[in-house]
Amino acid sequence: MQISKTNALRMLDAKGISYEVHLYDNEDGAIHGTAVAEKIGLDPDTVFKTLVAHGGPNLYVFVIPVGEELDLKSAAKASGEKKIEMLPLKDLLKWTGYVRGGCSPVGMKKLYPTFIEETAQLYDTIAVSAGKIGMQMELDPQELAGMTGAVFCGLVK
Repeated sequence: MQISKTNALRMLDAKGISYEVHLYDNEDGAIHGTAVAEKIGLDPDTVFKTLVAHGGPNLYVFVIPVGEELDLKSAAKASGEKKIEMLPLKDLLKWTGYVRGGCSPVGMKKLYPTFIEETAQLYDTIAVSAGKIGMQMELDPQELAGMTGAVFCGLVK
């Protein structure tokens, strides 16, 4: 089956980074992380969600396991900000080029400082959104960090 490549996949191709695409049916509206992990048959600990937050005018990207919650204090510490707040959903598309449920850490409109939950390093591969709802990409977390300039650190409660 031919898949239409997203910007995120094209960027990985351009850097020669290997990945596996997982497609899933989103007709039921269940696009939250644990449902996606179940649909693509992966352990939820290895499926990560991409969250965008801001500290004042600065935007930051946080990549954490789908079953976890971002610890805003840890996120602020990692980013060097006094306080971090989640970017309002209405602003996500404007600043990243992505929509909720299809937000990839790769291929945003701009390369924002990115932080990946340190537990990602325990796995050979993790899955993140490939840039559209219904598509995940599975790749080496070190390759993802290299592609996004990300730092691994503790980010979850």
